[in-house]
Amino acid sequence: MNNAITDVPGFQVGHAENRKAATGCTVILCPPGTIGGVDVRGSAAGTRQTDSLFSIHFVDEVHAVLLSGGSAFGLDASGGVMRFLEEKSIGYQTSAAKVPIVPTAIIYDLGLGESRVRPDKEMGYQACLNSESGGVREGSVGVGTGASVGKLQGIRWATKGGVGTSSIILPGGVIVAALVAVNAFGDVIDPRGGGILAGARDPQNPARFIDSAATIKRGISPQRQEPGFQNTTLGVVATNVKLSKRQIIKVAQMAQSGFARTISPVHSTVDGDLIFALSAGGLQADVNAVGLMAEEAVAASITKAILAADGLGLLPAYRDLHKSEGSRGLEAK
Repeated sequence: MNNAITDVPGFQVGHAENRKAATGCTVILCPPGTIGGVDVRGSAAGTRQTDSLFSIHFVDEVHAVLLSGGSAFGLDASGGVMRFLEEKSIGYQTSAAKVPIVPTAIIYDLGLGESRVRPDKEMGYQACLNSESGGVREGSVGVGTGASVGKLQGIRWATKGGVGTSSIILPGGVIVAALVAVNAFGDVIDPRGGGILAGARDPQNPARFIDSAATIKRGISPQRQEPGFQNTTLGVVATNVKLSKRQIIKVAQMAQSGFARTISPVHSTVDGDLIFALSAGGLQADVNAVGLMAEEAVAASITKAILAADGLGLLPAYRDLHKSEGSRGLEAK
């Protein structure tokens, strides 16, 4: 297996990016019959077509999920995904046409690279063409190309973020997997040892972290340091367990604990954090067990995203700071 969301049968992942502009998008193509749900915890989310994932909405099926950079401009990339799916005759059947259901969420990455270049329909379409069911590229690719973390002191003193993916497979064949784009306001914490892996760096000593949560508690306001709507961690959870829409929404809710285990602060007023959850398969399992596995897969995906990130010459990444310190992770002051 690939230790990726593509370990769940039928799912494919495709990235497309512009490394010079430091932006991109990532598509998750779903197998037929996929049921979706969403849980939004941050106060600055940017989305399209997420209404179809709420329990009161009469459409259950999901055909793809798109995660995009470019802030609200990047929502345009979903048009390319819809075009791709329509060409494949995939969508919700209406009296006139099949309409693809493509829930989309964006991160703000305009602070790096070239802010006038954003994911568009062509990039969304290219991500679909690049999709495959095997291994998934991680780090500063796709939606994670321009991602960053730790922005209490502003983007100049942040650390590079990215995309990570992970899967958990039980002996009976149950699979729960996740893919996460890490563009958090807060710091990313090692869930095993508690040290800061990536986050806000000290302007007086840029090789060290300041511990954003502790600094905020001392009275430094996030709103004063960094305008809102510039931070978001996006997650997608998938499983081969057969779940109803209400159950898959519960999985999305429980998976948010993976954010809380690895990001601090999280779900703040300047974050747009959300998790999509997808059910495609016929296996049976307790929804609470699936939710716990989702939490674990999300936490692992966040760590992998940070370890694989590339600074692109714009910000230091974990690998850069790790090399300079000669230790696995930097401890906060």
